[in-house]
Amino acid sequence: MSKLLPSNHPDDSPALSPAQPEEVTEALAYALRYDERGRPRPHSGEMIAGLAARHLTQHLQRAGFVLMKRRPGRPHRVG
Repeated sequence: MSKLLPSNHPDDSPALSPAQPEEVTEALAYALRYDERGRPRPHSGEMIAGLAARHLTQHLQRAGFVLMKRRPGRPHRVG
């Protein structure tokens, strides 16, 4: 798959980076399988969620969408 961010796009925000297509697909598949609390949705087949997520990711790429994500923060330390 091609990059989601055009090479001539200015990097206005150092806190954001372009999301890779695989990351977008994984996030969409998770959202299709689980609710906002992380509980499995009823009748949310893993295979169907994966296929739908791939289809949506490909469509977003063809439509010219650029998806950004935050860079990982510092790990949380307890104690």
